[in-house]
Amino acid sequence: MNLKKIHHVAIICSNYEKSKDFYVRILGFKPINEVYREERESYKLDLEVGGQYQIELFSFPNPPSRPNQPEARGLRHLAFEVVNIEEEVAELEKNGIFVEPIRIDPITNKKYTFFTDPDGLPLELYEV
Repeated sequence: MNLKKIHHVAIICSNYEKSKDFYVRILGFKPINEVYREERESYKLDLEVGGQYQIELFSFPNPPSRPNQPEARGLRHLAFEVVNIEEEVAELEKNGIFVEPIRIDPITNKKYTFFTDPDGLPLELYEV
């Protein structure tokens, strides 16, 4: 195997317009391509994150809810690198997003915090 990096992360949302607004307007990700796939009754929005990585935002009719257990199997959270965590937290809170208190990683001594997307997907800010 010669894996180079993560190419993209796919997210299925329950309310496409609400999630699109969250990821584009609030988080500031740049839309690259948006298509409606009639055969699947599904939108697919490709988003650029920091010029490097891509998030695919999908809508499907009636997707099942995600179990809300913080230590359940599967994807635990997505983490985004930031330079100034306090500024980013203030911007989220200005947009009505609840953000947990900033903590210090006991191993790296770096600041981090969590918030959620409109469907409760855990997202992390990690200061570099």
